[in-house]
Amino acid sequence: MTANEDQEMELEALRSIYEGDECFKVLSPVSFQLRIGDLDDSKAFILDITWPETYPKTGPQISLDGFFNNRITPETKQVILSKLEEQVEANLGDAMTYTLFEWAKENQEDLMENHRPVVTAVNLTPSDEAIPNATGKKKERKEQLTKAQKRRIINRTDNKGELPRGWNWIDVIKVCTLATLLNMNDKKLNKKNVLPPPSLQRTSST
Repeated sequence: MTANEDQEMELEALRSIYEGDECFKVLSPVSFQLRIGDLDDSKAFILDITWPETYPKTGPQISLDGFFNNRITPETKQVILSKLEEQVEANLGDAMTYTLFEWAKENQEDLMENHRPVVTAVNLTPSDEAIPNATGKKKERKEQLTKAQKRRIINRTDNKGELPRGWNWIDVIKVCTLATLLNMNDKKLNKKNVLPPPSLQRTSST
């Protein structure tokens, strides 16, 4: 898009006025950007103005679609655009880009009166333990053996991974010994409870 004579004159004027101003950018010979407010200002916004071929006989295109403005609600953006359109109608036919930029700067507080910063929610990814698998069950942890447990298992097995013959003989001996002791105790108890023969009972009674 090429600028007409009126646009070329206004372009030179804008470059001269905003020279050295970091808030102002010339995006193209017919497109301009101005940040209204400081970077750390919660009510700051960026205003984009683009000239159509018939500007200034027709109004410029005004936009608030920059990424910087994502924290502004659609309702607040609509208020700003509506107010600026009123200024466009009042200045139609004249070079108005500087007028629009300066009017927005002077009326920033009023334009952002109902501004409430949009807060983007942050989704936290849960740990793997909390994420169910395809069957809907939580992942099960495998039992971890200590080094001492692993060493005992290795000592018990041969090079084939099998337990050596007689490795549990000690346990068998313990069981047999315990059974023998129980039998001996039962015999002693039976002896104490057995009555003497009848002949001895008569002798003791006489």
